[in-house]
Amino acid sequence: MKDRAYAKINLSLDVFNIREDGYHDINSIMVPIDFYDELEIRIADKDSYDCNKSFIRFNEYNSVYKMMSILKEKYSISDNHEVKLNKFVPIKAGLGGGTADAASVLRIFQKLYHLNMSKEEILDVCLKVGADVPFNYFNVPAVVSGIGDQIEEIKIAKQYYVLLVKPKTGVSTRQAYTELNMETCDHPDIERLRKALAEGEDIKGLLGNSLEEPALRLNDDIRKIKEQLSSFETGEVLMSGSGSTVFCIDEDRAKIRTMYEHLKGSAYYVRYTRTLA
Repeated sequence: MKDRAYAKINLSLDVFNIREDGYHDINSIMVPIDFYDELEIRIADKDSYDCNKSFIRFNEYNSVYKMMSILKEKYSISDNHEVKLNKFVPIKAGLGGGTADAASVLRIFQKLYHLNMSKEEILDVCLKVGADVPFNYFNVPAVVSGIGDQIEEIKIAKQYYVLLVKPKTGVSTRQAYTELNMETCDHPDIERLRKALAEGEDIKGLLGNSLEEPALRLNDDIRKIKEQLSSFETGEVLMSGSGSTVFCIDEDRAKIRTMYEHLKGSAYYVRYTRTLA
């Protein structure tokens, strides 16, 4: 059985509180983009794992392995499985590639074993793997709040085109949160952006990311990419998630395409895509 694990971008991310359990409360607008990994899982005589990227290891730290282990234990599944992952979304990129893969495992297992899971059970399982997994599972434009467990679908009136540019080195999510200063970082107006997206208004100046400030300190290439994209004087430029991918988003497909053609031969990873409604 096959599934697509769609990446995401954060159009805005506000981190505003540290909870007693150590997690951070967030308020974010996330949208899936037309860029994905491909996952296939079959029942087999013995367990096997194959990936097109040799650096991927299927162990207790891998999101696919982790989600499979949780589901097999929860539902007493004793089958062995053949797992094939075609990995295209870069890691440590702020695009939710690993969490999207985990969400794909859950969707496949639900179909493969006819699991009749409630929304509460889905959220519980997803959060055991990662905070972004619930969003990746439902895979719709949404305001995501709490620790990632509150998903509210939103309307986006327009189609947007997106240029993704990622430096060679990533940013550790844990380190970005450790370096975060909530008094000096950006706190974007999530509700204002939500309204603009729903009504098809101009989103210029409405995007923001609390984690961009610490990420810029941790990886100077992010600043260089932001400056380069901003020099085109088109669209809105922002880092996604905890980084290190910077994106430019615009309604004008030709402008984004022109930027892509200019940058695709650079030292950075460059991808041209669009938002998914």
